[in-house]
Amino acid sequence: MISDSRLEAIRAEFPILGRELYGRPMTYLDNTATSQTPRRVVDAVVSGYTQTKANVHRGVHTLSQEATGLQEEARRRVAAWIGAESHEEVIFTRGTTEAINLVASSFGGMVLGEGDELILTVMEHHANIVPWQLLQARKGFSIKVVPIDAEGRLDLGAYRSLFSERTRMVSFCHASNVLGTVNPVREMIAEAHRRCVPVLVDGAQAAPHLRIDVRELDADFYAFSAHKMYGPSGIGVLYGKRALLEKMPPYQGGGEMIEHVSFSGTTFAELPFKFEAGTPDFVGIPAIVPAIEFMEEIGLDAIAGHEHALLEHTTERLLAEVPGIRLFGTAPGKCAIISFLIGDHHPYDVGMLLDKLGVEVRTGHHCAQPLMEHLGIEGTVRASFAVYNTIEEADRFVDAVKRVAMILG
Repeated sequence: MISDSRLEAIRAEFPILGRELYGRPMTYLDNTATSQTPRRVVDAVVSGYTQTKANVHRGVHTLSQEATGLQEEARRRVAAWIGAESHEEVIFTRGTTEAINLVASSFGGMVLGEGDELILTVMEHHANIVPWQLLQARKGFSIKVVPIDAEGRLDLGAYRSLFSERTRMVSFCHASNVLGTVNPVREMIAEAHRRCVPVLVDGAQAAPHLRIDVRELDADFYAFSAHKMYGPSGIGVLYGKRALLEKMPPYQGGGEMIEHVSFSGTTFAELPFKFEAGTPDFVGIPAIVPAIEFMEEIGLDAIAGHEHALLEHTTERLLAEVPGIRLFGTAPGKCAIISFLIGDHHPYDVGMLLDKLGVEVRTGHHCAQPLMEHLGIEGTVRASFAVYNTIEEADRFVDAVKRVAMILG
């Protein structure tokens, strides 16, 4: 685990962690939904509004040039962080959801047609299901779904068996937002590529915890969100291989994404701007850089190790001390996510009582209703750890769960 002194310094970067709720120290364990934001990221946003606020690109005045430089430097930093071959393969979006919609609408619209097949998995977030269903309604292809085993691992034998000569696309999450399962992405991509099938990876839950190298993975597309990795909200990243991005039509039309417009026709800008219609969040985008620097200073291996130690400690205590607890997702090497139920008690009841004890968790179906249906439940209570969480907070959480279990009977 990260040393106490180092952890104290990390926590000092997050003013919100000092809050109290209902007269108790706040224990924030909803990190899978969104992480908290270090002061350096907040400072970068404030600086954007107070020092360099001007619309980017094409402006010849100083503020516009400075804002453009900050945004494009952020693009280069993101490209280096994920191992992209070029910063032109990095497209800024509003989040993972928009990134997936972009690929589904543009690339999916190119390669998927009537009678074709798309492979998803049962553990997908709605953001990696609904965009494909919208396209399916227009195009008439079918969707095949990879099942999971009792521990929450994908059935790779079933995955291989789902491919056919009509398979045109595969899309799956790097890590489950409910089960915490980390999927064998490199192996799954290689399996698809053996059949010349392109792959989109939803990396929203992996980017805050795992080292991502898109070229080592050989991902065709990779999407993630800044707000889950200590960055600003409303910013996402889509990585795509240049050869594929160049073939794809624009996702949206408007300013920024054009080369020339006339009523007789329009020509589009080069990568990456072809996919960035309209005014971007030029204040938020540069604030990705200090978020990346924060994680790099600590080290992704250290972050993952710290979170895993919290996961193991908490899981062991819950199983030993909370009668009737049911855990969902027990795959080895999972992310630091604990989804659970106490007997047959509704997750909302558990979550509301935990909140009164100062413990912030997520409750419900977690935008994964097909997975909940597969598990035979309506939803779960979900606690998830980040690098700033402590053993004391983990124990506070377990003690609160025990008390809630006693109250509910």
